[in-house]
Amino acid sequence: MAPLREAAHGVVRILQVEDNSLDAELILAELEADGMAYEARLVEEEEAFVTCLDEFRPDIVLSDLSLPGFSGQRALEILRARSSDIPFIFVSATLGEEAAIEALRNGATDYILKQHQARLASAVRRALREADEQRARVRAEMELIRAQRFESLALLAGGLSHDLRNLLQPLLLAGDTLEDYADDPRLARLGALVRDCGRRGLEMVSSMLSFARGARRAEQVRLGALLDALGLLLQGSVPRSIDMSVDVFDADVTFEGNHTELQQCLLNLCLNAIQAMPDGGTLKVETAGEVLDADFLEAGESAASGRYLRLSVIDDGQGMAPEVLRRLFEPFFTTKETGTGLGLLSCKRIVASHGGVMRVHSVAGEGTAFHLYLPLTESGDTEDASHEETLQGEAERVLVVVEEAMQLSLLTDTLNAYGYQAGASQSGTAALQWIEAHGIPDLVVLDADMNLFTGVRTLAALLEHGYDGAVLLLSRPGSPPDLEGLPPLERLYVLDKPIEVRALLRVVREALGKA
Repeated sequence: MAPLREAAHGVVRILQVEDNSLDAELILAELEADGMAYEARLVEEEEAFVTCLDEFRPDIVLSDLSLPGFSGQRALEILRARSSDIPFIFVSATLGEEAAIEALRNGATDYILKQHQARLASAVRRALREADEQRARVRAEMELIRAQRFESLALLAGGLSHDLRNLLQPLLLAGDTLEDYADDPRLARLGALVRDCGRRGLEMVSSMLSFARGARRAEQVRLGALLDALGLLLQGSVPRSIDMSVDVFDADVTFEGNHTELQQCLLNLCLNAIQAMPDGGTLKVETAGEVLDADFLEAGESAASGRYLRLSVIDDGQGMAPEVLRRLFEPFFTTKETGTGLGLLSCKRIVASHGGVMRVHSVAGEGTAFHLYLPLTESGDTEDASHEETLQGEAERVLVVVEEAMQLSLLTDTLNAYGYQAGASQSGTAALQWIEAHGIPDLVVLDADMNLFTGVRTLAALLEHGYDGAVLLLSRPGSPPDLEGLPPLERLYVLDKPIEVRALLRVVREALGKA
């Protein structure tokens, strides 16, 4: 049997709506005989019931059907107007079958006849268990919606970063041009300002694009670059009342890991620290090289003794009480009104996936320090690293024909990032013009679901213009493109949407004969 959800003080809070004190004692005696730990409040008036809902915050309500001046139906109505997840069980001697059915329709969890209380304890336990499960489902659904929202924001950030990068490039050129007028010091200073602002903006956009797109699993992470990217992402998020410092003991230290995941982890810890200092304070990001021995590691940790990089995020904010520290990495546990309780758990899993460990030290009223230890020894996972290398391009030219601008931008950015020369076209007509201007590409990637000039029609036009290379069609799952009327294609590949980066790169390598 699943454990009960217990109140903060370790017992189940029961609110009884009953005007007969003897009946109330018999009900509690039945629960006590079953070994249930509880704390009970007894009310028989509406005002007292409402007060207990606010102050006592019960885990479950046990109510008689009729009371002088008050009723169980009214109590149920009040409870459901406030909460849909607190169980409500009628315990009555006068509840008929029709009244019981009506009560369940109105939101009651169960009903028990006072003369047959044998199943009362099991009904209470089941009601609490089902309420727990319902809360977990709601939290999971909310987190899924939240994750989907962040995924959409990542796509949006990728597209905007690409467009902003194109807008910033002319600023760099304009700055260099203005600096050529050395005989006019004002123009020269203006040119230097424009160029420096453009370069800084370009660095910020590149960092955002990398964060939105995600990184490959196996890569060499440079400590200096990791913390520079963190600083760019935090720019504008650190209040003036907080003094932030970053100490890099060796910017050239490199280790195998996932740049984006570590960036996400440090960003999460820094934002938590900022929120823990509403009145201002000091935020430090410190780094050091350390040697950990076997005594430092705890039971269940898969890390090994050896050389480690320590990344520490330290604040002098509100700190945490011991009872909060004990539950810090418990899923869905949070002390924030709008928190999900998954951020720190994700950080711990990211560190563990890198073969590292996390330590937390916090004192209420004095501040908190998170220490991340990442191994500096070479990873033995050479198979994954060599597999990632096969996804790199060799400057092959790939023409991407996708009607939707955001998807087109993300696909071309991804291919360029992996070493291809990607051309972009939003229609079949533009694709033909691109080929006339740049020549025959090594591969054409086509969206089969374009509206104005479909992928199949575009493919037919390309074949008529002499294209005989490999073709990758992007298609909706369960809706294969209709290729009737087209000549047989020796190197035709179909990839279902939505597109996953590694799947795309693997098919591209296969289509180019590099698998």
